[in-house]
Amino acid sequence: MRAADAIVKALEKEGVKHIFGIPGGAIIEVYDALFDSEIMHVLTRHEQAAVHAADGYARATGRVGVAFATSGPGATNTVTGIATAYMDSSPVIVMTGQVPRSLIGNDAFQEADITGITMPITKHNYLVTDEKELLRIIKEAFHIAKTGRPGPVLIDLPKDVTIADIEFDYPEKVELPGYKPKYAGHPRQIKRAAELIMKAERPIILAGGGVIHSNASEELVKLAETIPAFVVTSLMGKGAIPETHPLSLGFIGMHGAKYANYAIQESDLIIAVGVRFSDRTTGKVSSFAPNAKIIHIDIDPAEIGKNVRVDVPIVGDAKLVLRELIKHIQYKRRKEWEDKVNEWRRKYPLRYKRDGKLKPQYVIEKLYELAPDAIVTTEVGQNQMWAAQYFKVKYPRQFITSGGLGTMGFGFPAAIGVKTAFPDKTVVDIAGDGSFLMNIQELATCVDYGIDVKVFILNNAFLGMVRQWQQLFYDERYSQTCLLCKEMSFEKIAEGFGAVGITVERESEVEDAIKEALSIDAPVVVDFRVDRLENVYPMVPAGAALNEIIDEEV
Repeated sequence: MRAADAIVKALEKEGVKHIFGIPGGAIIEVYDALFDSEIMHVLTRHEQAAVHAADGYARATGRVGVAFATSGPGATNTVTGIATAYMDSSPVIVMTGQVPRSLIGNDAFQEADITGITMPITKHNYLVTDEKELLRIIKEAFHIAKTGRPGPVLIDLPKDVTIADIEFDYPEKVELPGYKPKYAGHPRQIKRAAELIMKAERPIILAGGGVIHSNASEELVKLAETIPAFVVTSLMGKGAIPETHPLSLGFIGMHGAKYANYAIQESDLIIAVGVRFSDRTTGKVSSFAPNAKIIHIDIDPAEIGKNVRVDVPIVGDAKLVLRELIKHIQYKRRKEWEDKVNEWRRKYPLRYKRDGKLKPQYVIEKLYELAPDAIVTTEVGQNQMWAAQYFKVKYPRQFITSGGLGTMGFGFPAAIGVKTAFPDKTVVDIAGDGSFLMNIQELATCVDYGIDVKVFILNNAFLGMVRQWQQLFYDERYSQTCLLCKEMSFEKIAEGFGAVGITVERESEVEDAIKEALSIDAPVVVDFRVDRLENVYPMVPAGAALNEIIDEEV
């Protein structure tokens, strides 16, 4: 059959139900084959958004997300989406068109070396130079993307490859001698970890995105209750334990709760699971948890010891390792530590001023009150941190955000991917006005396909997080952070696309606006005109220790 038809048939065999992308000349053969497939294709309005949508789809489902793009600018437009997926270990397959093999390297029309460009930001990538290798490559790509530490894989398809005739013989197995992820933890290391846990008087669990990826939340909660130990998370680990659980302290780091940061700093043992100890989580590494021993469980051996010293390394899948570790743990109450952490929690709650102005934190609290089971995506900046602080995540894959790359414009197309996967669930993108403008064109996608994502814009007419830093550390020199456009109305823009727009300017209007937005069976954009000078507190300045917290008096 035609190779393009074989590509689509291979995707069907891999269980692909949805693809996000934009066609073009170099990939037109594949799109022609897709015309006869039952796979649903969502035509986004930008290739970056296609990859973010595939990424959101992958994070929400745990399955591989798929995006298509043509060659040249189509391919290069995917780069930010690929890097976002790579930094957050999201399993995404990106298929790009390429000029015919005979023209590669000749600066042909719409040629770009996308495999070279994306080599540092993919788990693996392929340029298909022999159509006979095509099906093996597709099989390998899916295997690599979803096994071990997940990540994006790119397949570059020269146009003459896609029109070639091949025999459809899709492999049943993958043979990659150099790629053998280790899933079972070493028994001796697990016993060493258990011994440290039983000796510890101030233990704490630090859960990261790896807990979500390995579906290990049940085991994590059981471990926490068995020890017992308080649990903090990285931003990517939100949902690893229900944030309403009495042992949950929320996320730590630059904008984590004061009590959570104090708890990890004063601990004597950190059980780190599926976390990479990023700078936003640890603060100043040299002063991070100075009196704590560290057990680090991760499927990627390259992460263990990369950023912090580790006393007991355990390479393996979080779910399997935690199951074994629990077998060696006995309950041992540590009342003094428990009382101390709970006192911090009472003394330093998350808080903000109620002074009559519309506060972004209030909007998030009301959303949580009215839709606690909604899947929330976020943009990046102040909106992301307020969402992380005030929306209490109840289950894994409920909170979807760009952590590692910090990509403005991620949340809205990611929400499209989530809603495509779960059409019956409420999906809300918590956005800033600056971030939403970066992929606002995807309103057309939502309207065309009836994808009723709700976008809640915390609109302060600033690039808010940068403005906040300029206020606190640069003597209020607001260089190029003001987005105030007096005539711009997100409500009218939404209506221009065929969506529903709502504007909210007062606190008294918030609850009714949220209820209205959630009740409408259509894409809705709610423009919350929030207090322009509200900051995200608490905060740890870059390069500072976690206990060097800046907070406002309330």
